[in-house]
Amino acid sequence: MSRVDLGSVDIQGILKMLPHRYPFLMVDRITEFVPGESINAYKNVTFNEPFFQGHFPELPVMPGVMICESLAQAGGLLVGLTDGPERAKGVFMFTGLDKVRFRRPVRPGDKLELRVSGVRRKLNIVKMHGVALVDGEVACEGDMSAALVKREDI
Repeated sequence: MSRVDLGSVDIQGILKMLPHRYPFLMVDRITEFVPGESINAYKNVTFNEPFFQGHFPELPVMPGVMICESLAQAGGLLVGLTDGPERAKGVFMFTGLDKVRFRRPVRPGDKLELRVSGVRRKLNIVKMHGVALVDGEVACEGDMSAALVKREDI
């Protein structure tokens, strides 16, 4: 498939697609999208993030699990944009993380680039690969899986 020019999807468009809200919404903008194949997005990491109060006050570092969550939300946007309105009938829930590696810390002031690709589907399970970068350097990468769950089954 070819790249779809979305312009760029800003926070208002993202809020229409994801159920997450502050302080757990971890994607600020979508910059590129290829249906069923890949998405590029980003999260502006600020000192105001609530997790920096305790992780770590003297040396604020974004928790790895929050970087993974950012990638998962970008993956959810990839699948949601690909599937269209049909996705609104369900919610993606993490089912696994594999081969996750952290390569550099993410700190306040960083622009966390989120790249998700390699989508594979089997029934209601989606598997994909995510890479989070800061200034072109890999901060985190790994494989993720999620299940599309009906809202009434949660």
